[in-house]
Parts: sequence; C-alpha cells; structure tokens
Amino acid sequence: MPSQDGMNMCMFMQNTLTRLMRLPLISIALVQGKALGGGAELTTACDFRLMTPGSEIRFVHKHMGLVPGWGGAARLVRIVGSRAALQLLSGADQVDPERALRLGLSEGTLSSSDESGSLEEAQAWLSQYTEGPAIVIRAVKKVVTAGRELPLEAALRTERDVFGTVWGGPANLEALARRQKHK
Repeated sequence: MPSQDGMNMCMFMQNTLTRLMRLPLISIALVQGKALGGGAELTTACDFRLMTPGSEIRFVHKHMGLVPGWGGAARLVRIVGSRAALQLLSGADQVDPERALRLGLSEGTLSSSDESGSLEEAQAWLSQYTEGPAIVIRAVKKVVTAGRELPLEAALRTERDVFGTVWGGPANLEALARRQKHK
C-alpha cells in the first residue's frame, strides 16, 4: 500500500473517531472478545469501556511495524497516563478485564459474556448516566468535552455559556419544583 494511502486512511479514521468522541451523547465501547489494533483505538474514542469475561484490549501496532495512527495513542495517554500508555504500546500487552479496570481503561467487567446478556447489562449500566432530560445530558457532555480539549479559560467560557442554556429551562424549573437538589 503506498504511503499516501496509509496517510489518507489515518486522516479519515482520526477524523471519524474524533467525531465519535465529540458526539453530544455519552458513548460506550462494549468489548466482547478481542479489540486489537484499530479496535483498541476505537475503544479510546468512547466515553466509557466495559468488558466481558475473557475479553481483551491490545494495541498490537508494534508487531505490525506501526504506531497507532487513528488517535488511539493520544487518547490512551489521557485515559491511563503516559507511563501506562507507554507500557501498553511498546509492550503490545494483552489487557484483560482485570488489568483494564486497574489501569482505568475500563469501568467494569460484566458478569455475562453472551452477546444479548452483555448488551442488556451494558445498557443497564449506561442508563445511570443517560437517564434524565436529553438537553441536560448533552450539556454535561459538552462541558466535559470542553474541559478535556480546551485551555482552561476557554473551557470556563464554554461551561458558563452552556450553563446559561439550561438555567431556568424546563428541566431546571421542574427539579426546583420537586426540590430535587437534596434528594
């Protein structure tokens, strides 16, 4: 494959996974089986990762004579820190559910490993973060994305602007009427 083809794929996938990461919703990667190479990079573009028993995440790029090219290395550093990212990338280490949890690469290991059971379990887990007014969930995602990607002053401005869109809005007024703050 000519070098330009590789660069075109790299740019396309970086753009695609960055767009996934910036979606105004909360995303989850459910790892069932093996997430290798590009699959491992894909998991880093999601807000959360859950794994099933016996699954693994592995950045095998080194064995292919490559480094991650889809943004996986940069995102991995932000998720697990530079030392752990260096170990995972340079060692092409197999990361099982227990190690992923210890590293902060995964939020948990599901009890079910069959496809439908694990999907239901993942949906139930995710619902604790997605229940509620959609406008508020989108606003939360927007301020977290800004906090992760922007310099502090710009992130504070974004937070202030987004706060202004929900203050006095239907969800806020409803919560005040129910005295939701202290429940």
